[in-house]
Amino acid sequence: MNHDTIAGQWKQVSGKMKKQWGKLTDDDLKIVEGNAEMLAGRLQERYGMARDEAERQVREFEEDLSMSRQKAPRRH
Repeated sequence: MNHDTIAGQWKQVSGKMKKQWGKLTDDDLKIVEGNAEMLAGRLQERYGMARDEAERQVREFEEDLSMSRQKAPRRH
């Protein structure tokens, strides 16, 4: 994950992560804090999924975040 992109909105992003991956704990999210590799590792641990599947889900999550930001109205 791009740390610069999500640093200011960590609470919102972590809430979306918890919604998507309910098995992630608050401690998991504190440890991950924007690191895609660490998030994939946590998904592997919590869900017992293969590394490539965890990485795919993280990529899709990042893409969805990017799409959401592009659709959001800009503030002036």
